[in-house]
Amino acid sequence: MGFMSRIYLDHAATTPMIPEAVEAMTRELTRVGNASSLHASGRSARRIVEESREVIAALVGAKPAEVIFTAGGTESDNLAIKGAFCSGPNTKYGESGRRRLVTSTVEHHAVLDSVAWLGRSNSADVSYVPVDSAGRLDMAAVNSTVGSDTALVSIMWANNEVGTLQPVRQIAELSAGRGAISHSDAVQAVGHIEVDFGASELDLLSFTAHKLGGPYGIGVLLARRELKLAPILHGGGQERDVRSGTLDVAATAGFAAALEVVIKNRVQEEDRIRQLRRELVSSVLATVPWAIRYGPSTEEDHLPGIASIGFPGCSADAILMLLDAAGIDCSTGAACSAGVSQPSHVLIAMGCSEAEARSVLRFSLGHSSTLADVRALVSALPEAVRRAKAAAAVA
Repeated sequence: MGFMSRIYLDHAATTPMIPEAVEAMTRELTRVGNASSLHASGRSARRIVEESREVIAALVGAKPAEVIFTAGGTESDNLAIKGAFCSGPNTKYGESGRRRLVTSTVEHHAVLDSVAWLGRSNSADVSYVPVDSAGRLDMAAVNSTVGSDTALVSIMWANNEVGTLQPVRQIAELSAGRGAISHSDAVQAVGHIEVDFGASELDLLSFTAHKLGGPYGIGVLLARRELKLAPILHGGGQERDVRSGTLDVAATAGFAAALEVVIKNRVQEEDRIRQLRRELVSSVLATVPWAIRYGPSTEEDHLPGIASIGFPGCSADAILMLLDAAGIDCSTGAACSAGVSQPSHVLIAMGCSEAEARSVLRFSLGHSSTLADVRALVSALPEAVRRAKAAAAVA
């Protein structure tokens, strides 16, 4: 069964490449030239990279010099957190003799694991700010936690599992007022809602191409020009001397092309996707009345395309596999956490029990999603839920 014959409801994991990105990459794949070489072929490759950098910067409210190309969102998060913390910012040390890192309990593992690594290395005191039952950050806790010993505050712009949006500008302003660097993982936000790096007051922002219709294997870290970052990769000194490695010219072109199309169509597409999500949620709840929707109830606090729905008494893994057999792709959480099934740390942080967390599926919509996709899900779901519930009853 090919992709086009399946119902794809996992855009938060990755979204299909848009034609303009494929075309831009195809143009560059047959050209030769290392963008760090000084000869004509190298200069031609460098020109493509720099033009892509300028396009991306303009579309997200940044300056070209603030765009650092990486291999994806995970590397961007790692470079932001480890690079900013290890660069030795002018931060007072706490009573423990260490500097503080502040993040939330619902971050992507690229952030959580980076922060935990710094904590284990005995160079950081780590504070985790809680969220409420809708996944919204406790701002009173942020205010009381961020102090003069805080080196870095990292809070995601939009949650990848339940779609909750966080007040990143408020966090950035609070951090700056206390001498801390601010970072946001905006992997789920860029291209789907309005993101303006300059207006956000953030120091660092991460995003990636494959979540918005571009290629795999390329991301961006936006970093204020005056901010010094310690490299986590060493070599040729590319990308402001903080991210060494030969640049993927075709990927930069594909990234810029995808972002250009997505930003141009964003307002119209955001409205279309929100309507589809509302239809999905209302139809699922009408078909399975005892199902539970997770995340914020207000549109202004919610990503357009993510619907997180629990089916109490069922294993989400079982429903997922039954839907998979019916030709429908969805998720039980973050794709980057695939492997041994674990209850979602996001849902646990929101107050769910382990059993409740294990019953939740994430349906995520994107540019290829249609009303027919939603109707196919609603048609297949009752039987999948019935079978999953029956299996759980005899387990």
